[in-house]
Amino acid sequence: MDKIFFKYILLLLVVILTGCSTAARLKKADRKYENGEYFAASEIYRKNNSKISTKKQRKLKAEVNFKLGECYYNTNNHAKAVRSYTSAIRYKHNDSIVYLHLAKSQLATGKLKDARRNFEIYLESFPNSYEAQQGILSVDSAKVLANKFTRYQVSLASEFNSRKNSDFSPAFMGSDAESIVFTSNRTKSKNKKINNPITGVPNNDIYTARKNNSGEWEEVEQIEGALNTDDDEGVVSFSADGKTMYFTRCLPNMPAGQIYQSSRSGGEWTEPTLIQLFTDTTITTAHPAISPDGNKMYFVSDAPGGQGGKDIWVAVNEGGSWTVLENLGAQINTSGNEMFPYVRHDGALFFSSDGHEGLGGLDIYMAMQDSTGVWQVENMYTPINSAGDDFGITFNSDNSLGYFSSSRGQRKPIDKIYRFELPALVYAIEGTVFDDKGDELGETTIRLVGDNGDNVKMRTKKDGTYRINLALNTKYVMLASHRGYLNASHQFNTNDLIDSKLFENDFTLTSLSRPVKMDNIFYEFGKWTLTADSEAGLQGLIKILNDNPNIAIELSAHTDMVGNDANNQELSQKRAQSVVDYLIKAGIDKGRLTPKGYGETKPVVVSEELAEQYKLFLRKGDVLSPEFIETLTAEQQEICNQINRRTEFKVTKTTYNLY
Repeated sequence: MDKIFFKYILLLLVVILTGCSTAARLKKADRKYENGEYFAASEIYRKNNSKISTKKQRKLKAEVNFKLGECYYNTNNHAKAVRSYTSAIRYKHNDSIVYLHLAKSQLATGKLKDARRNFEIYLESFPNSYEAQQGILSVDSAKVLANKFTRYQVSLASEFNSRKNSDFSPAFMGSDAESIVFTSNRTKSKNKKINNPITGVPNNDIYTARKNNSGEWEEVEQIEGALNTDDDEGVVSFSADGKTMYFTRCLPNMPAGQIYQSSRSGGEWTEPTLIQLFTDTTITTAHPAISPDGNKMYFVSDAPGGQGGKDIWVAVNEGGSWTVLENLGAQINTSGNEMFPYVRHDGALFFSSDGHEGLGGLDIYMAMQDSTGVWQVENMYTPINSAGDDFGITFNSDNSLGYFSSSRGQRKPIDKIYRFELPALVYAIEGTVFDDKGDELGETTIRLVGDNGDNVKMRTKKDGTYRINLALNTKYVMLASHRGYLNASHQFNTNDLIDSKLFENDFTLTSLSRPVKMDNIFYEFGKWTLTADSEAGLQGLIKILNDNPNIAIELSAHTDMVGNDANNQELSQKRAQSVVDYLIKAGIDKGRLTPKGYGETKPVVVSEELAEQYKLFLRKGDVLSPEFIETLTAEQQEICNQINRRTEFKVTKTTYNLY
């Protein structure tokens, strides 16, 4: 009996001691959590979570899972955050904020339907929450924004990225874009494995790369000088001349980052000095961004008086001191986080936010102030933005290319540097010149005249092709000419184009030496009245006459062998006159037009094209006379009669009104 009692007491002591030990470790985790050491706290919460009773300690279980979710949320490990927040809800966590943060993590991982539901649950308790309202807008617009593409082309900048570590926030050192600086937590040596208690990864250092004489990036190196320490450094901005650097440094046991300044001297960077923006050193100041004129510094802070979360502020340089600190207000800042500002040389402000309407996670936005000082904010859209975190952008001097960082496509919460390029807009016209038989007509002269003063004269290649570059917002007239052929023109414009465009136009030139059949000229049956279907063919003839103002033509009509000769002659003459009357009414000088009816007296001589089309019963050179047609079947006879019924024109003079 004594032995049994002893074992019971021993077991009870083990349970009590285990409980006390777990409680002590959770208190330690809470202290680290309160200090912002999220990774260190998460490790303790995670290891002790399974030791908390799901029946007797549900409240504690819910609290630990919530804090664990917060740790993952604050270190951008949204996939794990979703699991922890979900567990906290399952154990009846009593703070509705869990639904908001769960929704934001679900949005960042692309779980749009679940995110919307949890934003709505949070709004039931806090109907005026801007963050939740904006979250729903982001969910609803994520698919739309994801399909709203810009002309930027994005690719992974493998020349800068390490294999398993984060590389982010690139910045050009000066306007020539020949040197780049970025932040990385890659280790300096194989033996260094000291992890930051906040992030769980090695502290960041500042790295740089330069272009060689061939324009290629050389090997990445730690930046020279006294900038990198065992502390956490990164997110750099440079003065316009590249001689002054501003960057963030976080000291041990001080989660509040501070901004430092260094100057370039003798090829190295000097010992950095602290820029004290607030007297309260517990206020974070980070992510400096210097305006091109050096008079303003935008930065990120959690200082009181903001919109919530991290906000973007601006300081003014007065006599070498940074003063007049101002929050950029609700046009830029939200109750979410606005970070990583960057000021382009043209004054455009770029920043990242998870509070504005976006695709999920941090999106990059561009903001410009209008004439009244109001900020106009625009999402940078796909492919710059993604469902992951996109931030830390920089442009070269003409805005044609640059770099940014993103967590897209990564299985672990790490960031990579991406290159983006805005291809030059190209406007051009190209095509081929053919003769009226469909053969390429090489060595044709092409003239192009624009209302902007462009005047181009060129010859087509031997295969009849041409290509000419164009200007934007210009009206053009083109003319194709070849000896022995009629001219052909084309008009078009490049007005209001927002993307590159290749115009295509083929010319068909009509021979001066043979009659030309006019397609799509139709008359009422047995009459000479033109039908409405003839409009396109008639307008084509008008264009030829206008393109060649010095030609005169004979307009001829032909009938088939059906009916007597006199009637056919009269019908064809009246049909030819109908076409001439139409042309005169359209403004063509009647002196250039001669109507001629030939009845059935000029049957068609089969061309190579007709022989190919009707190769079962026609050969090149066959004359579609009554004698020939009568040897064919009834169906074949109707085809030949249809071929003979035609309207043609031929050039009779090329010097009209020249003398």
